[in-house]
Amino acid sequence: MVADIYDERLCRLGEGPFWHSERAELFWFDILSRKLHTKDQEWRFEDAHSAAALTTDGDLLVASETGLYLFDLETSGRKPVIAIEADNPVTRSNDGRVDPQGGFWIGTMGWNAEAGAGAIYRFYKGEVRCLFPGITISNSICFAPDGRRAYFSDTPTAQIMSVSLDPDGWPVGAPEVFVADAPGCDGAICDGEGFVWSARWGDSCIIRHAPDGGIDHIETLPAPQVTCPALSPDGVLYATTAYEGLDVQSRAGAPYSGATFEVCRGVPPRIESRVIL
Repeated sequence: MVADIYDERLCRLGEGPFWHSERAELFWFDILSRKLHTKDQEWRFEDAHSAAALTTDGDLLVASETGLYLFDLETSGRKPVIAIEADNPVTRSNDGRVDPQGGFWIGTMGWNAEAGAGAIYRFYKGEVRCLFPGITISNSICFAPDGRRAYFSDTPTAQIMSVSLDPDGWPVGAPEVFVADAPGCDGAICDGEGFVWSARWGDSCIIRHAPDGGIDHIETLPAPQVTCPALSPDGVLYATTAYEGLDVQSRAGAPYSGATFEVCRGVPPRIESRVIL
């Protein structure tokens, strides 16, 4: 099955799709064009943003190249929450998601994917900690439904890792390899049954991995650079894509590169957690 187009606007680097439960609609970013999208609206930023989530108060927390902010969708105003690598012009934010305990994990990376320039952080109850330094391209951040395990990747390693979490959501012990052969592993979500859906940059697909890491299912998209999935509460899987870096011939062969897609229905649903500020 090939995915259907959800929104035809082409993003240079579509990323960070998430379901806004209070507005009952999908949001996503175009990092390099400095935009936030819904089906019917668009917000522009002065700097790059890549991920967002709702807080327990119903506010929207967004991750930018300088840190975390509360963003008002009505006024487009931002209120700073905490700085993350604000004094480092080499890096920007990338993948991010909220764990079941209410901690917001956000990864950074170099603007030009400089080796080891990024890291993965966790923001929880007003505190931010660096969990995993020396990351080149942070991706695949998602969590088992019971909150006992987190997943993440450093894309150039072509591996998806997992790590145990304590009751407050902090990593315990060293990360282990979850998927040993995952070229182009980009964003990911974990569905209601604990299966991980991994977007694959360069491979035109999303792969569903069983809890033991094995391949369970593959969904194909008509765009080579699939960046990140998102799941609605009724089990609809969406995904963002990108056209950045594609040459003229490649874009002609895949004219919807950068579009946002409705990938499939019937995915075991789950409700995304909210950030505890």
